[in-house]
Amino acid sequence: QVQLVESGGGLVQPGGSLRLSCAASGSIFSMNVMGWYRQALGKQRELVAIVTSGGMTNYADSAKGRFTISRDNAENTVYLQMNSLKPEDTAVYYCFYKRLGVADAYWGQGTQVTVSS
Repeated sequence: QVQLVESGGGLVQPGGSLRLSCAASGSIFSMNVMGWYRQALGKQRELVAIVTSGGMTNYADSAKGRFTISRDNAENTVYLQMNSLKPEDTAVYYCFYKRLGVADAYWGQGTQVTVSS
């Protein structure tokens, strides 16, 4: 079992920044992928960004150039630095962890990000 605890969401004005954090604990395997999805009200959950334990990253087109994903393998923690936020970034952001080569993933409880003036 893996537990994920997210933090860092909140209310921010358009153009502002937020940093999300997600700490994983439990049965963590060294080769894994962690990242963030988001789900806006009435929409499907969508990928935001992922990072492997080896440091490879992938971003949704909507996140490229504005968001940066990073991780601290020693702390099993993944971060999402979000800059130049837009109202359309408003969503619940979910952290996930997946062991490489295994289909199942673990999810955090979600953290609300609201971009509004």
